[in-house]
Amino acid sequence: MSSFTMYTTPWCGYCQRLKGQLGREGITFDEVDIEQVPEAAQIVEQVNDGNQTVPTLVYSDGTAMTNPSIAQVKAKIAELA
Repeated sequence: MSSFTMYTTPWCGYCQRLKGQLGREGITFDEVDIEQVPEAAQIVEQVNDGNQTVPTLVYSDGTAMTNPSIAQVKAKIAELA
């Protein structure tokens, strides 16, 4: 089971960069394209003051981060462990 879901779009450069970094670190996650899943876009809007800002990560504890660094993601995963 992954510790977070990443909400993305296919054209988002920040999403691509973070996915590459996570892959190199061996960190698994669930990915949802907000352009294909309308209810996912609503989740992103709720945590970003009405904006569809990606990447947005929602963790297993319900907290969220928008466009985090790999260091922030690793620290949060360690906190959840």
